[in-house]
Amino acid sequence: MLSHRNILYDTWASISAVPCRSDDKFLSFLPLSHMFERTAGYYIPMMSGAEIAYARSIELLAADLQTVKPSVLVTVPRIFERVHQKITSQLNDKPAIAQKLFNLTIDIGWKRFLFHQHKQNWFPGLLLWPLLNIIVAQKVMNKLGGNLRLAISGGAPLSNHIAQFFIGLGLTITQGYGMTEAGPVISTNKLDNNDPFSVGQILPGIQIKLSSSGELLVKAANVMKGYWKNKQATEKIIDSEGWLHTGDKAEYKNNHLYITGRVKEILVLSNGQKVPPANLEMAICSDPVFEQAIVIGEARPFLSAIIVINEDMWPELADEAHINSKDQGALENNKIRKIVTQKLSSLLASFPGYEQIYRVKLVLKPWTINNGMLTPTMKIKRNTILQYFSGDIEDLYAGHT
Repeated sequence: MLSHRNILYDTWASISAVPCRSDDKFLSFLPLSHMFERTAGYYIPMMSGAEIAYARSIELLAADLQTVKPSVLVTVPRIFERVHQKITSQLNDKPAIAQKLFNLTIDIGWKRFLFHQHKQNWFPGLLLWPLLNIIVAQKVMNKLGGNLRLAISGGAPLSNHIAQFFIGLGLTITQGYGMTEAGPVISTNKLDNNDPFSVGQILPGIQIKLSSSGELLVKAANVMKGYWKNKQATEKIIDSEGWLHTGDKAEYKNNHLYITGRVKEILVLSNGQKVPPANLEMAICSDPVFEQAIVIGEARPFLSAIIVINEDMWPELADEAHINSKDQGALENNKIRKIVTQKLSSLLASFPGYEQIYRVKLVLKPWTINNGMLTPTMKIKRNTILQYFSGDIEDLYAGHT
């Protein structure tokens, strides 16, 4: 139950942290039934006197960006991941010189960002930015409408690699954090003190503390009154002192908040090793071949994964394995499995041995909001997917106890 005061306070506090201008134009595409879009994409522009245009659908978002040319985009990491996958896939077909130029642009653009944030000294290479911006970066930004001054990312963690990629191309991204029970915004990065690897600074008037287990607790005027007609659930999440228990493990340093995982989403292997699956899943999906992934291993002897292969890149992957992509059972082919295993080994090289993926189930059908596998903010419904693939999961561990 979010009161009028809860919502107004959260909206005001958000604008205090990241000002919105009356001449801004928002392009809204997330469902207004979700508090993230309701506050960040509806109440904030309304309080600021900005304009809101509504996209026809997520599938037509690319075309609507060209038509509307928004200055602010409230989005979720999944959108950035899809754009990144498409750009990376196209780049792989370009000559080596084009790839080097693109990578140089991101490198210089990222250092330019650090310089403007007073985190790096000026150096002569920054003189290349105006030229690289015209030749490379602006072409990518034009695909996002060409007028985007700010992208606000929330609803789920944005990987460091994806953040650095787009910021290097000149897109200002501020990552934030919150939950519906808090109206929903709790923190966001300010434009002049933006650490895209964090979820930003705590909004004005919001108190936080970390429990002995590292769980983030919140107390503020934007915290809900409780769950409708569910006193037991309310008392479970809001303690007697008024602290909202977020369920997220966090760190707080240099006035920035860092979310390190979910309290209840840590996989505990049968040998007692604890694994936060989100870090592995983001690493896996940094390869454009892998559209989506979920890591499995609770009470199991090793980690496995269910991975959705990018449908557009599947024929290319099959050609690499010298098999017909349309053959029945092609996804189970040992040659495909060998290629995927090699890719995973490379992607997860920096992770310890117990966090490596030893078995995989490959699928082509993506997880979407429509088929019930994603939330309205495009986060994976872990329990739903685990239940759907329960038989396949048992097969992955057949013969292992």
